[in-house]
Amino acid sequence: MKILVIGGTGLIGSKVVSRLRSHGHDVVAASPSSGVNTLTGEGLDAAMVGVNTVVDVANSPSFAADDVMHFFTTAGRNLAEAERKAGVWHHVALSIVGCDRPPGNAYFAAKVAQEALIRDSSIPYTIVRATQFLEFTGGIASEAGASLTLSTGGIQPIAAEEVADAVAEAAMADPLNGCREIAGPEAFPMDELVRRYLRAIGDTREVKGDPAAPYFGAPIAWESLLPGPGAHLGTITLDAWLRDHAPGLRAKG
Repeated sequence: MKILVIGGTGLIGSKVVSRLRSHGHDVVAASPSSGVNTLTGEGLDAAMVGVNTVVDVANSPSFAADDVMHFFTTAGRNLAEAERKAGVWHHVALSIVGCDRPPGNAYFAAKVAQEALIRDSSIPYTIVRATQFLEFTGGIASEAGASLTLSTGGIQPIAAEEVADAVAEAAMADPLNGCREIAGPEAFPMDELVRRYLRAIGDTREVKGDPAAPYFGAPIAWESLLPGPGAHLGTITLDAWLRDHAPGLRAKG
C-alpha cells in the first residue's frame, strides 16, 4: 500500500514513516522541505499519485490564533481537494483529546475546525486524538523566572513512541469514520507533572498550582484534557520516560 505522510519528517511523522516501512508499505515522507506544501498546494497533486492513504501529522509553525486557524483550515481544504482528485480512500489525522471542550483556546479551536473539514469531506477517515506528549512537558515549563504557576487541571501524557504506534496502526486499518482516543497510563495535575519533570532534570524552580492558571490561553478543569471511556492507554509511565530521557535533557540544559 502506498501511504503519504504529511509532516513526515517531524517528531511523530518520522516515527510513523519508520513503522509503516517496517511493515512493507511504500511510504512517502512529505514536508515543505521535500517540495510538498499543504498551505500553498505546491507538490500535493504529484505526491498523491498512486496513494491509498494519507496520514496528516503536520503542525502549525505558529501558535498565534489567526496563524494556527489559517494553517489547519487551509491545509485541510487543500489536502481534501488533492485527495478527491487522486482517489485516496483513507485520511488519517492526528488531533487532541479534549480539543472540543475548553473554550477560549485558539489552538484547540483550529483543531476542531480541521476535524470538521475532515468529517465533511467525501474521504473516509480516522481521527486519532492524543493527549499531550511527554516530550512537550518541557515546553509547558519553558517560562522564565524563579517559579512557575501552572494549572491544576488533569493531564494524562503519552510518549511520542506510542502516539506513532497508534497513528501507524490506524493507517494500516480500515477507516473508522470517527475518532479514536489515545492517552498515557497515568493522570496527574498539570503542576505535579511539571514539578516531577523539573526535579528529574535538575531544575530547582518552584512550581505552584492554581486552578485559574491558563493553559494555551484558557483555564481548564480537571477533566478537560483527560480521555473518555474506551480510550486506548499506553504503557510508558512518567518515571520510565524520565529514566530514559532526563539524562539527555540535563545535558542540554
